[in-house]
Parts: sequence; structure tokens; C-alpha cells
Amino acid sequence: MTDSTPTHEPLKFAYWVPNVSGGLVISSIEQRTDWDYDYNVKLARTAERVGFEYALSQVRYASSYGAAQQHESTSISLALLLATEKLKVIAAIHPGIWHPAVLAKFINTADQFSHGRAAVNVVSGWFKDEYTDLGLEWLEHDERYERAAEFIQVLRGLWTQERFSFHGKYYDITDFTLRPFPYEVPGRAHPDIFQGGNSTAARFNGGAFSDWYFSNGKDFDGFTEQYDDVTRIAAEHGRRTRFGLNGFVIQRDSRAEAEAQLREIIAHADSGAVEGFRKSVQEAGNSTADKKGMWADSSLEDLVQYNDGFRTQLFGDAQQIAERIIEYKKRGVDLFLLGFLHFQEELEHFGATVIPIVRELEADLARTGDPIGVAAG
Repeated sequence: MTDSTPTHEPLKFAYWVPNVSGGLVISSIEQRTDWDYDYNVKLARTAERVGFEYALSQVRYASSYGAAQQHESTSISLALLLATEKLKVIAAIHPGIWHPAVLAKFINTADQFSHGRAAVNVVSGWFKDEYTDLGLEWLEHDERYERAAEFIQVLRGLWTQERFSFHGKYYDITDFTLRPFPYEVPGRAHPDIFQGGNSTAARFNGGAFSDWYFSNGKDFDGFTEQYDDVTRIAAEHGRRTRFGLNGFVIQRDSRAEAEAQLREIIAHADSGAVEGFRKSVQEAGNSTADKKGMWADSSLEDLVQYNDGFRTQLFGDAQQIAERIIEYKKRGVDLFLLGFLHFQEELEHFGATVIPIVRELEADLARTGDPIGVAAG
């Protein structure tokens, strides 16, 4: 196994921006959340106040799978950047819908306006109808990741070089300069580039090209397997990739209460929408050369939270959740991307109660290497 000795950098916390209606679970259970502008501004200001460093705006174009309404990701990201002072906002985007130079220019502007807080998550695309119904070319899985790899290289080149040129299969750039460059931040070469996935192609891109690799929800062994693979690829390319992990938080007074809440969410799942989502995403995974793809081994219960957030098992009281978070840090997680059932109050409560415990445990970890008494393995 690759050495997953944690760095002494504090864990970073991010949250899913609810710019898509319906909440983060495909269930008829009450979810106190809202996709509108005012709610999202209030949530973003709360998040940065209680210790969240990043937010991720979702990308969805077609009305489907419980997401009847949605705000476009780059637009709401810019709005949230302008409404906050410290929060970094990651806009999820699709190659094939954006040209990399157009996106690079947009992010340059957002980054200048926010003094260096814009970022992107390059999503290769799993929803075929969003392309074909708009008359856009739909590529097979591995080709989509080849295009994403070129997309990331063009983004980075345009953000860092004058008279940048790139001649690839999907993009052809000749002596192009974008002005202004992104906002100058000490120690940062350009806005953060995130990218996720589970397939062999996604892992290669994560190690070879991306700054951050987003993992769907995973148990300890599942995360470690991805961490080892992507870290090996990064080392082969002389790079370091950092890791984000998705998790759905159910914080209650006890583990039993949290698990009861989980059972209620699943019991009220919209089975038709979950099944439709499962069919779409697993068809996308099955098109890979080695049949390994995102959501390939996800059960229907996993997919009630559509990025496998239940698998990370951030359930229980504040202490229990903080301890589990630290165990993931010991395995190489740098950032947690979190979702909540009742966003405003639960995110605020998490920041007020869990994050301070995490910081205490991090201090113990830096001092002793094992703050909880369970060695990482």
C-alpha cells in the first residue's frame, strides 16, 4: 500500500451548493433546503463563518432524477463569490458543452473579482441525453476522459502561459494569450482544478493532470484502493494530487438516532427516480474498456444519495463523526465534500460542533501520530 501518512495541513471542508432543486437525497422525506439565490447566499455566508473553505456548485442542464429546477453552475458560483469574503467556490463544468478557452476566460474574471477564490471541477459527463438532446456530440466513456485530459491541459496552459499553443485530438490552440491572467495568489499557480471519477481513465487523469481528485463516498478500504492508484500515477508523472471525499452527514445525538434517520430516508426513496439514475450512470460505466466506472458497484440504497455519500458513514454524534473523519485523514483525505438533509441548520451545527473536535484531533495526530487509538491500515 502507498504510504498514506497524513500531512499536517488542516483538513479542508466543502459543501454541495444546493443550486439544484430536490435536495441531495432522492427521497420524499422532508429536506429543509432551497435552490434559490437568497437561500444560497445565506448558506455560503454561514459556511465560511463556521469553518468551511470550499463550496461546489452542481452542474445539471436537463430536468431529471428529482432535479426539476437548477441554476447554472458558473453563474451561481460567481454570485456566491461576490457575496462572500473567504469561501472558495468550485464550479462543476462539462467539456463538450464548454470550450476550455471560454471557460478559462470566465474563471479569470471570477477569480479577479473574488481575489483568487474561483475553482473548477471538470466533469467528463455521464448523462447522455444532456448532449444528444442538444445536438452535441456524445463520446464513449474513455474518449470523454481523453477530451477532459486535453481540456485540463488547455485550462492550465491558458492560465499560466503567454502565447500558449496546444495541438490535440479535441482542441487546437495556437499562440493564444488570455488577459488578465487569474488573480495572483502567493503559492498558487492557478485556480484549483478538481476532477472526479472511479474508472481507470478517471484515475489516470486525476494523477496525471488534476490538482484534486474527487472520490464518491467510500468506506476505508474503498478509499485506500483509489488513493493508492491515483497517488502512484501522480508519482509517475512527478506530481502530487490531493484528495477530496464525498460524504453525507447525519449528525444526531447518537449513532442509533442517525441510523434511524438513514433508514427513514431510504424507506421514502423515490424508487423510480433512483432506478432511472442507476440505469443512466451504470450504462456510462459499462462503456469503459475494462467495465470499471463511476457507480459500477453502487446499490440502489447507495444511489438514494446520488454520489454514494452514505458509504462514508458520517453518522452519529459530533465526536463519532469527527473521529471517523480523522481516520480518513490518516488514509490520505485532504478535503471532505459534505451534504446535509436540512442544509442551513445542519451545516451550521456541524461547523460549530464537529470541526472544532476535528481540529483538536488533528493537533493530537500531529503530536502522536494516532489521536484515537486505532492505527490506520
